[in-house]
Amino acid sequence: MRTVGSVQLQLTDYRALAREELSVRTAMAKQALGHQVLVLGHNYQRDEVIEHADFRGDSLLLAKLAAERSERPYVVFCGVHFMAETADILSRSNQVVILPDMAAGCSMADMAAIEQVDQCWESLARLIPVDETVTPAVYVNSAAVLKAFCGEHGGITCTSSNARAVMEWAWGRREKILFFPDEHLGRNTANKMGVPRGQMIVWDPFLPNGGNPVEAIRTARLILWKGHCSVHQMFQPAHVDYFRRQHPHINVIVHPECHEDVVNKADLVGSTEFIIRTVSAAPAGTVWAVGTELNLVNRLKREQPDKRVFFLSSTVCQCATMFRIDAPHLCWAMENLAEGHVVNHIVVPDDEKVWAKIALDRMMAVS
Repeated sequence: MRTVGSVQLQLTDYRALAREELSVRTAMAKQALGHQVLVLGHNYQRDEVIEHADFRGDSLLLAKLAAERSERPYVVFCGVHFMAETADILSRSNQVVILPDMAAGCSMADMAAIEQVDQCWESLARLIPVDETVTPAVYVNSAAVLKAFCGEHGGITCTSSNARAVMEWAWGRREKILFFPDEHLGRNTANKMGVPRGQMIVWDPFLPNGGNPVEAIRTARLILWKGHCSVHQMFQPAHVDYFRRQHPHINVIVHPECHEDVVNKADLVGSTEFIIRTVSAAPAGTVWAVGTELNLVNRLKREQPDKRVFFLSSTVCQCATMFRIDAPHLCWAMENLAEGHVVNHIVVPDDEKVWAKIALDRMMAVS
């Protein structure tokens, strides 16, 4: 039963509704809210969610769009938790950020807990003058508290499209970089920059000294956190080989969160936005194998009917946590908002927000 007025609407009332009814009711709630609400949809979201988005894109772009539209007091962010946090960090004080499902997280972001990063920093400090020699650089796909750590320790954030510029900035200031939580973006970027493999080490937070000899830590230029994206690690070199056999003139384009063995076999490597732009601008009749999240690839197939677009893996690779935000959750959040109830309000503590914004601002200045 749908309850209105002063009583908060319950999510359980939405689960049994047909998709068509959910779509209509979400649209009606959005219309009733008018310019009070901004709905943002990450590229990996389901179509039933994306259809209601005012903008779609990657996480940082969407967070910046929210901040630029400060006249919209409510931001419904259809993504995952760290994305909504970034929107809260960059948004104006009058804006409220809402995440339709609080369980929508990121397994890669969870691979670096602040306690582990603090312990890593302390371990490094026992071996080297860490504050003078190491710049922490955190992928934007991370919790706000990790961005704050970087801001407080002279560090910076990065995206998949500006990682190289960020690394150049970091090495221009100190001799080493601690890059977390995705080792593959860090390694692929460093490979492209010509950094020798002997100057990179991987830090395993569950092992003493990250599992590294002391001398390797002292000589390393790049300390890569042992973390990965579960979606992009599904792609294998054999998948690239298969599509090249099937389609000799195929273009293989992958995300830099993929393993280096896949990246090295691809024709093009870049961020989600880069992949969308490249395939969209390609000549009609071209053939593409795309190594990134399934919802995005399927959307490219539909929106680029003059090209042949294939998903690079034979295995279904949806972002399971991103997939948690569905039509029932979005409708529930929107109708509650239309009735005056804010659900799943994302609030980054003020001290974290200050330091995290410093790290984000440094990145934006570099970019």
